[in-house]
Amino acid sequence: MTLTVPNIVTLFRIGLVPVLVVLLLFTGPTAAWMAAGAFLVATLSDYVDGYIARNYGSGSVLGTFLDPLADKLLVSAALIMLAGMARTPRVPAWIVAVIVGREIMVTALRAVAASEGLVVGAEELGKYKMTLQAIALEPLLVHYTHWHIDFFGAGMFLLWISMALSLWSGAEYYLKLMWVLREDAHTQAPGGQANRSAHRR
Repeated sequence: MTLTVPNIVTLFRIGLVPVLVVLLLFTGPTAAWMAAGAFLVATLSDYVDGYIARNYGSGSVLGTFLDPLADKLLVSAALIMLAGMARTPRVPAWIVAVIVGREIMVTALRAVAASEGLVVGAEELGKYKMTLQAIALEPLLVHYTHWHIDFFGAGMFLLWISMALSLWSGAEYYLKLMWVLREDAHTQAPGGQANRSAHRR
């Protein structure tokens, strides 16, 4: 299996996850800004690999699975570390449980689809959710007040909205997958074999 440039960029993003975790073990404004910087680089790399895959025809099946996995690892690691800070957790644990639980559910649904030979792409709502989560996490990682800006308050406001989108997009993905599986099962019925490939994605 040959790694494409987008896949290498995605693996780089996954490699930044432990870097982010280590930075969040430290306290203070300097460590906070470094963690925010690492998260920003990882987030921008997501758009870089997507741009290359779309415009240079270097997308792959591996990338289809690696890209959302990298996003989930990055967001989940940041949220768990923020919720688990010893002195003052920056994010309520129950919000993290909801968001991470949704990601685990969607990953499990993708595995179910893959076992049936199906690749169900993410909806636009899911992409907006990821973008909003990334925007929300930046000020939460900065945390401290700088230039009279309440970064924590802004981050929590956006995180609430992203949590609502997470639940909505998760339900939407579930319904889409159930529809695809039902249609795929229907094509396997007598008389439907000729149309089976039309439901493979």
